[in-house]
Amino acid sequence: MSTQSPLPSEPTAQPDGQAALPKKMRWYDGFAMSLTMPAALIASLGASIGGLGAWGAIALWAASMVLATATNWIYTELAAMFPDSSGGIAHYAAEGWKKRAPAVGPIAAIGYWFPWTTALAVYAGIIGSLVQAQWFPDQDWTVSLGVTELSFPIVVGLVVIVLLFGAAMIGLHAAMWVVYVTGGLLLIPLAVFMVVPFLKGDWSASGLHWNLHGMQGLREALVWMYIMAWTSFGVEVCATFAPEYRDTVRDTSRALRAGVLFCLGVFIVLPLSLSGYLGEKTIAAEPTTFYVKAFQDLVGGASDLMVLFIIASLLLIMITGLADGSRVLYAMGREGLTVRQVGVLNRRGVPARALTVALVINVLVLVFLKSPLAIIVTGNLGYILTHLLAVTAFALLRKDRPDAVRPIRLPDFFVPLSYVLALVIAAILVVGATGFSITGYGGYKELSIAGAVLLSSIALWLYRTRIQDKNPTPEATPPAAAPVPSKLD
Repeated sequence: MSTQSPLPSEPTAQPDGQAALPKKMRWYDGFAMSLTMPAALIASLGASIGGLGAWGAIALWAASMVLATATNWIYTELAAMFPDSSGGIAHYAAEGWKKRAPAVGPIAAIGYWFPWTTALAVYAGIIGSLVQAQWFPDQDWTVSLGVTELSFPIVVGLVVIVLLFGAAMIGLHAAMWVVYVTGGLLLIPLAVFMVVPFLKGDWSASGLHWNLHGMQGLREALVWMYIMAWTSFGVEVCATFAPEYRDTVRDTSRALRAGVLFCLGVFIVLPLSLSGYLGEKTIAAEPTTFYVKAFQDLVGGASDLMVLFIIASLLLIMITGLADGSRVLYAMGREGLTVRQVGVLNRRGVPARALTVALVINVLVLVFLKSPLAIIVTGNLGYILTHLLAVTAFALLRKDRPDAVRPIRLPDFFVPLSYVLALVIAAILVVGATGFSITGYGGYKELSIAGAVLLSSIALWLYRTRIQDKNPTPEATPPAAAPVPSKLD
């Protein structure tokens, strides 16, 4: 376990002379990042209630979070095994599979990077819709660009993306106070939504329904769990920042466990309280902006303030997504999984090139895909595949490296459990990726984009190994990232 020492004022140097990610975070910083998941629930909660019925949505959100809790417990062992990696679960997948299938490394890395990076586009669009619904309901204009069109919510979203990009270029650690402020503000509307409906006396379960029946209901449940996976599984973000925790082993473990337990409670109580108070039909009619009506009913004149709190919480997940995605892309460049140009930090220890890539990607995704759930569906193919590869990597690493140092070693029953989890995740992946017609969100265009993103990872990996590294035969073992010192001088 690493020893603690005063925090450095400048980024630590790596053996190759480049700046390293500073070790300034504690477990509660990671937990603050995990608050992005309750904020992310805003994107798909309304649609799930409208499609599944309130009882169906509650059951599936709970099941999805239980599944995420089990997988994240597994990630605590893997995070402690690779404390210097900022690649998160994508790195675990690469380590476990590299002897059998070296291409897993770049596939998992880009499959993980894309949805976290495009979180900006998802929630920027939602912010635009909330701003329009609360303050500018008459701004319903559109501007045609030929192949696509701009609307008021899209323009607002683009402005938000550019502003956050500028803030991220300053550095995550300098902006941690923003994370705490937005995370704290998120707790206010969460408390209102989860407590006040029960206190007002207007909550009722009589209008709640279960819309899942028979084998078709099972298929529909798997499709919705495919959509929900981005929100519930995202608690693993705590592991991505492992190299930046002051005590890597202890802080990573605490952050992961605190995050999953908190989110498990929120994901059960929040849909129950809102469904019983507003009613399924009200939520289904406006699945993205029904929160505005909820605030107006619950707090009256304070609805403007509450919508601002919701927007602040969405800024939290956007900051987290930008920080997480940029670090994963940086790690890919460092570890030889993609072009080396993105594996560079600037003099402040910020992955500026990776952030610039994120800016371009998010502008294109928001302008061309528009719908938050369509963007989530696009990114989930690679994201769920990465979880499948990471969970199986846990069992493979137990077999291939039985004597490896494991500062956190889970009981042996987690090995067969990992196989069960892999089967469930595989079913969600296959059925969900091909069942978009059930929900109406996404289609062949989104599936094609997702497939193209994964294929591009192989092309970029081959270019890196064969052209940039002049290695005609990519090795099964990708070069390890330069270690981040666990003890600061």
